[in-house]
Amino acid sequence: MKFQEIADAVIAGKASEVERLINEALSAGAKPIEIINGGLISGMQVIADRFKRNEIYLPEVLVAARAMTAGINIVKPLVAESDAPPAAKVVIGTVKGDMHDIGKKVVAMMLQGAGFDIIDLGIDVSPEKFVEAVREHQPAILGMSALLTTTMPAMAKTIDALNESGLRNKVKVIIGGAPITDAYAKEIGADGYAPDAGSAVDVAKQLIAG
Repeated sequence: MKFQEIADAVIAGKASEVERLINEALSAGAKPIEIINGGLISGMQVIADRFKRNEIYLPEVLVAARAMTAGINIVKPLVAESDAPPAAKVVIGTVKGDMHDIGKKVVAMMLQGAGFDIIDLGIDVSPEKFVEAVREHQPAILGMSALLTTTMPAMAKTIDALNESGLRNKVKVIIGGAPITDAYAKEIGADGYAPDAGSAVDVAKQLIAG
């Protein structure tokens, strides 16, 4: 099967090539879940590793993520519930008062590429909206991003709101963004801190594994 070719096309950011190879693999009898795991996710894992080592930069990540998404759009509707293990859900958003989106989007794309089911709440997300989303979607992980020191307190307020709603023990919280540190994550009671998108995938996997 063409799984390695699909992975290579994702790494190269060739969306049309990814689509062609996937359609050929499906015609040859490959299972959609095999294409996702063996081609799309393995390709994005290479991208995540290279990004973490500073071997590639944001533009290459975005191009690869678009190629991966083009493939996901073909195969995901074909995956029968019985074929696919339930994907761990991640609710993610940029905190209230902060309009920065790119870093959070890259993290969401990386997590999707690693097999997580992503609910992206966008930017300027209030503590109440985060709590509402956790209650509705029951994710394994809540990811919060802040790029401004002035919006960092919104992360602590969101964790407080989760505590008050009785949902805090039902979800793991990961925070990240330029001004965020591991010390701050510990200070406000988050479960994890990710300095970059590649690390976010590793931290998420570790938290899911327990």
